[in-house]
Amino acid sequence: MLAGSLRAGRRAAAIQTLFATANLNSLDPALWLTNTLEALPTCPNSRVDSLLPFSDNTPR
Repeated sequence: MLAGSLRAGRRAAAIQTLFATANLNSLDPALWLTNTLEALPTCPNSRVDSLLPFSDNTPR
């Protein structure tokens, strides 16, 4: 896979890992991403972990 640079490759790998984790946890990756991007601006730093796709708080 060509990503253009090492940094872009690492970024792509991180994003793909989040999508795969969401999928493995029976979440719709597109819905998870939509919900996460909507919640992120108002989420306090102390609760950012709750937005990850393996969190018990992730909406299905």
